[in-house]
Amino acid sequence: MTLPDSGRVEVTDSFFPSARGLNGNGDSIAATVFWSSLDTAIIKVPDSTLGMAIGDSVGTGRLQARIDALRSNPQPVAVIARLDAMAPASPPFDTLDVTPTDSTTDSLSNPLKIETAAFGGNAVNRRVVYGMTVYPPSGPVVTLVPNDTVATLADGTASVQVRLGPGSLPDSVVVTATMQKFHGGPLPGSPVTFVVRVLP
Repeated sequence: MTLPDSGRVEVTDSFFPSARGLNGNGDSIAATVFWSSLDTAIIKVPDSTLGMAIGDSVGTGRLQARIDALRSNPQPVAVIARLDAMAPASPPFDTLDVTPTDSTTDSLSNPLKIETAAFGGNAVNRRVVYGMTVYPPSGPVVTLVPNDTVATLADGTASVQVRLGPGSLPDSVVVTATMQKFHGGPLPGSPVTFVVRVLP
């Protein structure tokens, strides 16, 4: 049995698993495959002969293929919330006040936070990519903490902070957060932009 997207689908997604019958020599045989869901509250199979399945609610459901009296091992399918949009969850402008100027210490901005809107539950463990542009480009080492790529938390939010390393201070740092839909393509509301102004 073969499942799409490594066995992960979003709520309301339809998908077509595939399977084939084998004889005792391991050769494919012509046979009608019937499909069933062992967890109908999570995965629906409207027609057992077509094999189309639908992610109905968040959770892990099991699909099984049958040829005559021979049944496959149940295969798990993770149904996740449908990611619909993203938006800022913290002010778009932040001020990083480095007073007094100390060229030997690091400074952290407030969290630059995004939130997501999802159908069927919170969008958990979804990839958020943060990028930044420093003005002017020369100056101290500027990094994002904990990383430039983070995953959404249990409440569907994610955040990073700007860290200024030792050196001369920039005027500002522009940070963008981007996400994609589960099957690729831009997500409504993406990118979200934050501006961190640096005050000496």
